[in-house]
Amino acid sequence: MHFNSSLTQIESLPLTSDLTPDDGEIDKDSVEIPLTRHSVTALATDGNSLGQRNNSLVNQKSEELHNTFLAHKQERQLVILQDFPDPDALSSAWAYQLIAQEYEIKCDIIYAGALSHQENIALVKLTGLPAQRWTLQTLKSKELSSYQGFVLIDNQGTTSQLVPVVQQAGIPLVVVVDHHSLQSDLKSEFFDVRPSVRATATIFTQYLQAGLLALDSSRNQHIKCATALMHGLRSDTNRLMQAQEEDFMAAAYLSRFYDAQLLNAVLQANRSKRVMDVIERSLKNRTVQNNFSIAGVGYLRYDDRDAIPQAADFLVTEENVHTAVVYGIVHDEDEELEVVIGSLRTTKLTLDPDEFIKEAFGQDSSGRFFGGGRTSAGGFEVPMGFLSGGNENSAYAKMKWEVFDSQIKQKLLRLVNPRDNPIQPE
Repeated sequence: MHFNSSLTQIESLPLTSDLTPDDGEIDKDSVEIPLTRHSVTALATDGNSLGQRNNSLVNQKSEELHNTFLAHKQERQLVILQDFPDPDALSSAWAYQLIAQEYEIKCDIIYAGALSHQENIALVKLTGLPAQRWTLQTLKSKELSSYQGFVLIDNQGTTSQLVPVVQQAGIPLVVVVDHHSLQSDLKSEFFDVRPSVRATATIFTQYLQAGLLALDSSRNQHIKCATALMHGLRSDTNRLMQAQEEDFMAAAYLSRFYDAQLLNAVLQANRSKRVMDVIERSLKNRTVQNNFSIAGVGYLRYDDRDAIPQAADFLVTEENVHTAVVYGIVHDEDEELEVVIGSLRTTKLTLDPDEFIKEAFGQDSSGRFFGGGRTSAGGFEVPMGFLSGGNENSAYAKMKWEVFDSQIKQKLLRLVNPRDNPIQPE
């Protein structure tokens, strides 16, 4: 397999990571295109640099997924993404939907949060990516009995508030495809979780190469999906700088189909003034210890949630800083809910974001971790429960923030510098 000039083009493009959607609903019906089924018994022989072991695993998983699709032919499924899906999740879900159409399976791609990151908004709008925002109220108003299964892409159900409702409705879990570390004990008909792979988009590109769907450069929808997959792969590998052989092979395959100008338009989306304000707050409030930069940014609107990972991306570029953690209280006025949301970015190879966040924040009463991560990045989400709301009283809101700010710092700093107690007794 050879890299062509189009792949070289994208390596010079800028990247902002940990991206997500806006809260306007993208309610477009999927375009049903008749596709030709292809054999999935062998990986496409576009190159032979992948090891025999990887080839065997890809073939095995592709065959299993093929059989799963055959068993659910002509059904209807919900593809559930994390509440704030990034390009990796969005593009992978789209690829799943296109593959499923080969088996006359209709999929609705849904998320509960918001597309607030400027690149995610651009990705969805410019490509027509068929993702829809369903709040809990929207989900409860739907006739869920019309769905015969649900699917988790780029998550394992711990980052979506929609999953418990779907499970309570008795809808079975059919497929899980993810590249994050195991988060919970899931029982799914098809299960492909590979933490060693840098992006879920890589896994889906391997499915395409294996023959589950033959991309056609004459089909506009295929070009746009390939562009989205390239964006997802690129964002989760830090512009391919953290990519492994599998990721490069996937990018080389996608380079035959993606639209470089369209991808460039997505990546050129400008930061909003509110995002810049949050970055400024993170600079003013940061505490630096042992090469860790920790910053609380106070209250944010639900729609501005993605300013937090962008601020972490910025802080980690400071000299003598290898890890940055930024967090804030995100307020959803519609739901009257508040949650502490944080993002971690690191350039330290020996720091595992998943282990660090899980050790720092632990689990809730039901055994679910408050956060996790992947290579170089992670995040956490802590519901505020009874203390949610009530921000019309500025003095109370300030006091509440100070309590949570101190608690988050204490949990982080006990790992950063275990000998120091960040909260000194009187």
